[in-house]
Formats: sequence, structure tokens, C-alpha cells
Amino acid sequence: MGSIRKYVAELIGTMVLVIMGCGTAMTVGCDAVLGGGYILTALAFGLAIVALAYSVGNISGCHVNPAVSIAFWIQGDLKTKEFCGYIISQTIGALLGAFVLKGVFSLGEITDMTKALGSNGIAGVKDSIAAGLIVECILTFIFVFAILGVTSKKAGHGHVAGLVIGLTLVLVHILGIGLTGTSVNPARSLGPAIVAAIFGNTTPIADVWIFIAGPLAGAVLATVVYRFLDPAEQTE
Repeated sequence: MGSIRKYVAELIGTMVLVIMGCGTAMTVGCDAVLGGGYILTALAFGLAIVALAYSVGNISGCHVNPAVSIAFWIQGDLKTKEFCGYIISQTIGALLGAFVLKGVFSLGEITDMTKALGSNGIAGVKDSIAAGLIVECILTFIFVFAILGVTSKKAGHGHVAGLVIGLTLVLVHILGIGLTGTSVNPARSLGPAIVAAIFGNTTPIADVWIFIAGPLAGAVLATVVYRFLDPAEQTE
């Protein structure tokens, strides 16, 4: 029963993240000249994580992101069965969040941006697949590296961990939005891309693999580097 509660928490958490983050991007847009949409979207994703960290964090750890889950699985803090359950729950949550956004925004005028449901893309890196992968790998490395540090057993930052993680997500979004839309989260990318494709917009789904491979690679790299820098953490 405990695992079921964790899966439900991850599902709800990922759904909320997609609704608040992608929904804000759909609402305010992302204007590279004015930049206001960048900041608002970055804050929406980061503040959503802060809120979730202090609400479902005590239940599931508030991963709401397969990249985070794979890091904790490598660390040995997540069993393989639970890891699989987390990935499935996060993906379902992202899909539900995207369906909610589709339903809400369908009540009004649907613009090109809302048709994409806040999906990621590589237009900001001139449609370069290599650049997109590198950007997502680097951004996810930074994000997951911070998570591993602030949640380490000897750090003693449990009471502020959610705030640090949320602010780090804001940080990577500020740079990444103009490049790839910032994924650092395969579920957050996959859900909106699938729902957009269901309703006729197949553009996001064509590149969605970039936002699965890049973040997962970045998360694995961050975990390997962190384990090298702090090997004592693994034996405590």
C-alpha cells in the first residue's frame, strides 16, 4: 500500500507540474525580446516544485521526473520495482496534465502555441539535434547535481531542500527556455507531445526523443560525477 501511495503522489505531482509550468508557458508566451515570458515560465516550473516538495515530498520524495528517479535508482535509494512504478506514474501524470491543459485552452481561442501544449522544441538551437541534446544534458546535469547535493545524508539541508531544488529549476529554465524550452524532465516533455499529436500537431512528437535521451544522459552523468566527488556518501 505504501508504494501505491508513492505512485499516486508522483502522478499528482507530475500532473501539477505540467499544468502549472506548461500552462504558464501557453498563457504568457516566451518572447525572447521582452523576456518576461521566460521569467514567468521559469518561476512557474520552479515554484511548482517548491510547492510539491513540501506537500508530496514526505510521501514519495517528490521526484516528478524520470531523470531524478534514475539518479536515485543509481544511488541505490530507489528499488528497481519502485523505479519502474515511478516512471509509469510520472508519465501518466504528465499525460493527464496535458489533457487538462488541452481541455481548458480548448474553451477559448487556440493559438499555435497552445496547440503545442507547452511542448519542447529545438528551434532555439536552429533545429540542431546535437545542440539540443547537449543543452538538455548540461541543464539536467546541473539540476540533478544540485538535487543530489542538497538531499545528501550529511548535508543536513532537509528543511530547505525543496526551496533549493525549485530555485535550481528556475535557474536552468532561464537559460534553457530560449534554446529548447527546457525539459530536464522526460515525462514533462512526453506528455504534452503525445497529447498534441493526438489532436493533430505532430511537430513536438518528432523531436521528443531528444528530451528523453538528453535529460536521462545528464542525470546519469551527474550521478556518476557526484559519486566520484563524494564516495563517502555511498557507504553511510
